[in-house]
Amino acid sequence: MKIILNILIIAIFSIKLSSAEELQVFDFTETELTELQVRKVRGAKNKTLYTVGTNDKGNYLKAVADNAASGLGKEIKIDLDKTPFINITWKIEKDLSGIKENTKKGHDFAARVFVIKKTGATPLSNRAINYVFSSNNDVGSNFSSPYTKKSIDNVLASTKVNLNKWVTVKANVKEDFKRLHDLEVNELDGLAIMSDTDNSKMKSVAYFQNIYFSSE
Repeated sequence: MKIILNILIIAIFSIKLSSAEELQVFDFTETELTELQVRKVRGAKNKTLYTVGTNDKGNYLKAVADNAASGLGKEIKIDLDKTPFINITWKIEKDLSGIKENTKKGHDFAARVFVIKKTGATPLSNRAINYVFSSNNDVGSNFSSPYTKKSIDNVLASTKVNLNKWVTVKANVKEDFKRLHDLEVNELDGLAIMSDTDNSKMKSVAYFQNIYFSSE
């Protein structure tokens, strides 16, 4: 009887695991790097240097921003009713300590991941949440971009606690759009990765790995 009970417990646990959905967003391969949309920030002196590498956890993207700002974008539909959680593994090797990130002169992040919802006919009408690895603010902080209120910076990790360490974070994007934008969003239209230092004129080094959406 005990053996049968154990088998049932294992079976139920297996069903629960298999029911979880995941959607990988980036592969971080040389081929993908040539296919992603590169967007240089207007007025930036240089583009951020992105390269791919591999460790024991798989592929990763390295971003070096030296007085630079450009992002890598991908148009992809994400069903937030099925997979509302974004999962990000990342690391900051060299941060931007001392800048005021909620001001125009200091609005730089060594690592950020944008989630984007189209809400109009032009890119300027889009709403975004900018999940950031901050160099100066605490986890849980959030504030509007000093350039547009349609983009909210939301701190998921901070070098005040984790400098030069791999960190894995998770956020409920659907709930965050409601909480930060007061907007009901069932589907995302795209994502972008960026490391930027064009405002502070500093240099940062960051790594991104295993970015995916999940049901739980």
